[in-house]
Amino acid sequence: MASANLLALIDDIASLLDDIAVLSKVAAKKTAGVLGDDLALNAQQVTGVRAERELPVVWAVAKGSFLNKCILVPLALLISALIPWLIQPMLMLGGAFLCFEGAEKVIHNLFHKSPVKHKDTLTALADPEIDMATFEKDKIKGAIRTDFILSAEIIVITLGTVAAAQLTQQIMVVSTIAFAMTAGVYGLVALIVKLDDIGLYLTLKSSGLARAIGRGLLWFAPNMMKTLSIVGTAAMFLVGGSILIHGLPLLHHASIALTEWLSTLPTVLSLLGSLTFDLIVGLLLGSIIVAIITAAQKWLKPSTPA
Repeated sequence: MASANLLALIDDIASLLDDIAVLSKVAAKKTAGVLGDDLALNAQQVTGVRAERELPVVWAVAKGSFLNKCILVPLALLISALIPWLIQPMLMLGGAFLCFEGAEKVIHNLFHKSPVKHKDTLTALADPEIDMATFEKDKIKGAIRTDFILSAEIIVITLGTVAAAQLTQQIMVVSTIAFAMTAGVYGLVALIVKLDDIGLYLTLKSSGLARAIGRGLLWFAPNMMKTLSIVGTAAMFLVGGSILIHGLPLLHHASIALTEWLSTLPTVLSLLGSLTFDLIVGLLLGSIIVAIITAAQKWLKPSTPA
C-alpha cells in the first residue's frame, strides 16, 4: 500500500513537471520577442565603460535584474491569485507598450538621428575630470531601469500564457522563465560586450588563422549589435501586435478570417502572412499611440511667455 502511494506520488510529480515543462516552452516562445530587444538594449546600455570594467558592470546590472524579478514575480502571482481579471488588461497594456516602444524607435531612427549619446560616452572616457565611478553607476541604474520595464513585460506575457493553470504551475513557470531568461540574457550580454576584446586579442597572435578569426570578430561584433536592434524592434511589433489582435474583437475577427484564407496557401506563405499581419498591426497601433502621446505632451506643455 505504501509503495503504491509512493508510485502515485511520483507519477503526480512527474505529470506536474511535464506540465510545467510544456507551459514553460509555450511561455518562452511568446516572450522570445521581448528577449531580442532586452538583449540589444542591455548590451548597448553597458557598452561605453572601460574594457576592464565591462564584466563588473554587466554583473552589477544582472544582480539588479534578479532583484527586479524578486519584486515582480511575487507581485504578478499575487495579482493572479487575488484579482485574476486584471491579467488581461495588464497583458494588453504590455502589448501596447511594446508597439509604442518599437514605433518610437523606428520614428527616432528615421527622423531624429543623432550621435550625441555616442559623443557623450567618448567625452566621458576621454575627460580625466569626469568621475568614472559615477559614470558607471549612472550606466548601471539606467540599465536596471530598462530591465525592470522589459522584465515586467516578460512576466505579464508569461502570466497571461499560464493564467488558466493551477497556482503551483503558475509559480513554477513564471519563476523558471523569469530567472532562466535573466541568466541567459546577461550571459549573452557579457559575451557580446567582450567580443571586440576577444577579436583584438586574436589579431595580435602569430597564427594567421587566429588573426583572421580576430578580424572577423571585430567586424562581426558591431554588425551583430545592429542586427539585434533591428530583430528586437521587429519582434516587439510581432509580440505586441499579436497580443492586441487577440485582445481587440475587431482585429481578432479579422485575424481569424485571414488565418482561414491563409490556410489554403503553402505552409511557409501562410506563416509569413500571419507574421506580416501581426507586424503591420503592431507598427500601425504603435505609431498611433506615439502620435497621441506626442500630441498630449505638446498640449500639456506650458507655453513660454513671449
